[in-house]
Amino acid sequence: MEEKELELLQLLEKNGRMEAEQIAIMMDISVEDTKHMIKKLEDENAILGYSALVDWSKVLKYEGVTAMIDVKVTPARGVGFDKVAERIYRFPEVKAVYLMSGAYDLSVSIEGTTMMEISRFVSDKLSTLDAVISTTTHFVLKKYKHDGIIFEDDDDEDKRILVSP
Repeated sequence: MEEKELELLQLLEKNGRMEAEQIAIMMDISVEDTKHMIKKLEDENAILGYSALVDWSKVLKYEGVTAMIDVKVTPARGVGFDKVAERIYRFPEVKAVYLMSGAYDLSVSIEGTTMMEISRFVSDKLSTLDAVISTTTHFVLKKYKHDGIIFEDDDDEDKRILVSP
């Protein structure tokens, strides 16, 4: 991959809504070259899509729940963890699946409307898969930073620690 393509990907990763004209100026290339490069990267699936990062805590009447689930599995002969990971990521509730090092094999991120909905997913769908040995569910209580974006930053607050003598 060319250096300019990497630079373009980094810019779009930070702001997927950036216009081709703005990118062209920042990269010192023509708008036409910028559009061509974006199309090429989309066709090669280097750019998989564009999405908005939403702070759902700011949306009235929304009380969704996010959970991170550690999953210990038995890998399938010949395909390792890929087959069970695919089975898990095909559930619509699942937002992300990662192969991990450490005590658990997979980390699964899911979103639901209630804790009960997530617990039912774990007990009725995830735990019943033959390859799944055990799970540990962690509920997200508050999101501070996601994909490099800080969710709440109160600039008026004095962040210095006062120590009394």
